[in-house]
Amino acid sequence: MSWITEDNTYNDIREKSLMQWLDEIEKHDDLAVRNGTRLARDYFGYLKAENARLKEEIELRNAYMKKIKEKKDFLL
Repeated sequence: MSWITEDNTYNDIREKSLMQWLDEIEKHDDLAVRNGTRLARDYFGYLKAENARLKEEIELRNAYMKKIKEKKDFLL
């Protein structure tokens, strides 16, 4: 249903909050803690990309299934 728009306000706020927290952690005295922020940012980016890929895959699958259903209905 492409006419329904998603409200991502909550997720945007969560992402912004996470990034602010990581910015604060980068200033930590402990080197291990400070350097872990890069790994966290990289992993977060990976998860966002994977989520987008899966959404695209689901949309493609749904479009394919819709065509199959229409073809089946046509043949019956």
